[in-house]
Amino acid sequence: MSGSPDLVMKTYIVQDRWEVTCLYLSTLANKMLVDELVISEIVSPHRLQEYDQEPIEWLLSAFKQAEVKKVIGPEACMKELLDGQCLVIPPGMAAVSLEVRRQEQRSVAEPEIEAVVRGPREGFVEDWSRNISLIRKRLKNENLVIEKMTIGTESHTTVCLLYMRGIAQQGLINEFRTRLEAIQTDSILESAYIEEYIQDKAMTPFPQFAASERPDAIAAKLLEGQAAVITDGTPIVLVGPATFFQMFSAPEDYYQRADIATLMRLLRMLAFLISVFTPALYISVASYHQELLPSSMLANLASQREGVPFPGFVEAFGMLIVFEIMREAGLRMPRIAGQAISIVGALVLGQAAVEAGLISAAMVIVVSLTAISNFVAPSYGFGIAQRIIQFAFMVLAGILGFFGVMCGVFFLLVHLVSLEPFGFPYFAPLAPLRLRKWTDTFIRIPRPFMKQNQK
Repeated sequence: MSGSPDLVMKTYIVQDRWEVTCLYLSTLANKMLVDELVISEIVSPHRLQEYDQEPIEWLLSAFKQAEVKKVIGPEACMKELLDGQCLVIPPGMAAVSLEVRRQEQRSVAEPEIEAVVRGPREGFVEDWSRNISLIRKRLKNENLVIEKMTIGTESHTTVCLLYMRGIAQQGLINEFRTRLEAIQTDSILESAYIEEYIQDKAMTPFPQFAASERPDAIAAKLLEGQAAVITDGTPIVLVGPATFFQMFSAPEDYYQRADIATLMRLLRMLAFLISVFTPALYISVASYHQELLPSSMLANLASQREGVPFPGFVEAFGMLIVFEIMREAGLRMPRIAGQAISIVGALVLGQAAVEAGLISAAMVIVVSLTAISNFVAPSYGFGIAQRIIQFAFMVLAGILGFFGVMCGVFFLLVHLVSLEPFGFPYFAPLAPLRLRKWTDTFIRIPRPFMKQNQK
C-alpha cells in the first residue's frame, strides 16, 4: 500500500532507545484522535519506560484513553488498518491497534419504504454498530445475543447474527450460523447477497426472509423467536424464517387497536387477491365465458370492445407491461419530476389509448385497480412476487380460461405448501393446521389475550 495517497506512516523515537512506526489511513481514521490519543502519548516525556518492560507492553499500558488491543501477524495488521484503526508498531513481532475510526455516517431518519401513521420514526442506517444500538435501545435484555463474523475475501464485510437466547430455537440458530459461515465469496455489498446465499429455494418468487429498515419491527421478530442478520453498509436487515401470512402483517398493526389492525390485515389479503386474479378473470370472461355476465353488462362490454383490434389477453398483457415500464421509470427518474411524469403519463396514455380504440375503457379500470392493489403489500419483495404470479395467471387464463386459472391456483397452493425455509412450513398456520396461531394470522386478537413469547 505504499503508493496509496491516504496512507500516513510516521516514525518516532521513544525514550531515546527504540523507534515505533505509526500507520493509519487518513480517509478512514480521525486525525484529531490520532494526534490526541496516539502521537501525544508516544512522544510524552512524562511516560518513562520501566527497565525490564518490553516495548509492546509499554505501549499497551501507555494508551489509557483509547481502546487498545494487541495484534500479531501481517494479515491481522492489514485488517485493522483497512478497518480505520491506527497501528503502532514497535520492535518485535506484535503491533498495537487503537480505535480512531472516523464516525461519518447518515443520521437516523424516518424509513422511506415502511412509513407508518402511528409508531416510531427511527430507521436503520448503513453502520452495523449503530443499527445494533437501535435494537439494544428497545431490547434492554442480557439474553440478546450478537454473533459477529466477517464475510467476503475482498470486501471483509461485517455481518452480525442476532437472536434472543431462551426464545429462539437452538436448531434454527445453528442452521443460520452454519449457512452464514459456509458463504464463500469475494464481496458482500448488501443484505441481498446474504439472502441469496442462505435461502432454501432460489426458484420461487416468494421471499423467504422479511427485509425491514425499522428497528421496532426487527425487535418484535426477535421476541417471536426469529433470527436477524445485520450487514454492514446497508440499512436493510434480514429476519426469518418468514411465512406467507407474515407478509400481510405490518408493524403498525401492533400500534393500533385490535379491531382496526384486523380490518387492515384483511384488506391487504383482499388486495392480494385483487392484484393476482383480476386481470386473469377479466381475460377469462372476455374471451371464453361471456355467458357468466348479465345481459346488460355483456352488451356494455361488447360495445366498448367494438373496434378494439386485439384480444383480451393481448390487451391486458400489453397494458400491464406498459404500466410496469412506467413504474420502473418513475423509480429511476429524478425525485422532483418522477412522480409528476408517472401520473401524467398514466393519465395521458390511458386516455389516448381508449380514444384511439386500442383498448377498452373496462381494461383501463382493471389495470388501474390491479396496479393500486399491488402497492398495498407491506413488503416490497412480496409485492414483486404478486406481480410475477399475476402474469402467470394471465397466461393461463388466455390459454384455458377459468380452467387455467383453477389449475394455477392448484399449482400455487402446492408450491406454497412445499416451501420450508429453515425447516419451517411457509404456509403455516394453514398447512400444517395450527389453530393456536390463528390469533395473529387473519385477525389480531386484543393484546391482553396474547400469549407472551409464543414460539
